[in-house]
Amino acid sequence: MPAKVIITDFVTEPLDEERRILGDLAEVIALDALCEDELIGRIEDADAIMMYHQFNVTSRVIQNLKNCKLIIRCGVGVDNVDHAFARTRGIPVANIPDYGTEDVADTAIAMMMTLTRGVHLMNSRLQRNVGPWHYSPMVPLHRLRGRVFGIVGLGRIGTAAALRAKALGMDVWFYDPYAQDGKDKSLGVRRAESIEELFAKSYVLSLHCPLTPETRLMVNDETLKLLPQGAYVINSARGAVTDPMAILRSIEDGHLAGAALDVLEKEPPSDSDPLLQAWRDPHHPAHDRLILNPHSAFYTEEGLRDMRVKGSENVRRVLLGQAARNVVN
Repeated sequence: MPAKVIITDFVTEPLDEERRILGDLAEVIALDALCEDELIGRIEDADAIMMYHQFNVTSRVIQNLKNCKLIIRCGVGVDNVDHAFARTRGIPVANIPDYGTEDVADTAIAMMMTLTRGVHLMNSRLQRNVGPWHYSPMVPLHRLRGRVFGIVGLGRIGTAAALRAKALGMDVWFYDPYAQDGKDKSLGVRRAESIEELFAKSYVLSLHCPLTPETRLMVNDETLKLLPQGAYVINSARGAVTDPMAILRSIEDGHLAGAALDVLEKEPPSDSDPLLQAWRDPHHPAHDRLILNPHSAFYTEEGLRDMRVKGSENVRRVLLGQAARNVVN
């Protein structure tokens, strides 16, 4: 009898890549679930589970898995799966740490450029016929060369962003207490010894850290005040690393020149969310100075294929009795 591989969410038929890799070993089923409740009664006999990012998979589901040999989070972050509990049940949890490195880094740099060169601000104003057909509404903008690009989290994506910012002539600093000594030397970047030091230097602050208890709401009312006047914040990591309302307040009072958020803690946000209401209000400063994207920095056709292929290949290893790659628990 073939094994059963369940894809919980996000990816639906046709499952060409998954079946190409797993078809001789397993039946592959996509549930297209929108919440954890939709998994109950449909997943308990799975031999392996491939999950994406649409909702959390908690102990409520994991405790009833009978045959599961691997849960693979098809992405980098693992904060939406209870991997610690899974380990108590003898189930390894793995991720795919390298599928979208360049795509997320490209998005962070694109967001930075769109803000710091006034592209978003001028397009937004001219589109609704506000102000002169002239550069003056952008004043003052500053040359990027020599300005500090500050990175929180110098992992794969943070490193890729650092190399791109260096190519623009920026002075790249990072804060990452888990980065090995000498990584700064090998990349030609500079280490800040504290988060406070990094924030105080950063013309552009770009977040590339996982969501953990120490990074939750790292960007808040108090830490935003450490940034220089006229700084920018880019978040393509996890929504809860920032307090969006603190960012909104900082834009309102003129301390932040702009911000770009690819991720929010709740996705999609409610139409009544004060952040969305301000962003959509042409009379609010956030309308011209805030960019919101729908958690899309990871996406390219190539990156999406990598998620599916690398996830399926890891499942195949386990079904053949080999050790899983990139186990996080």
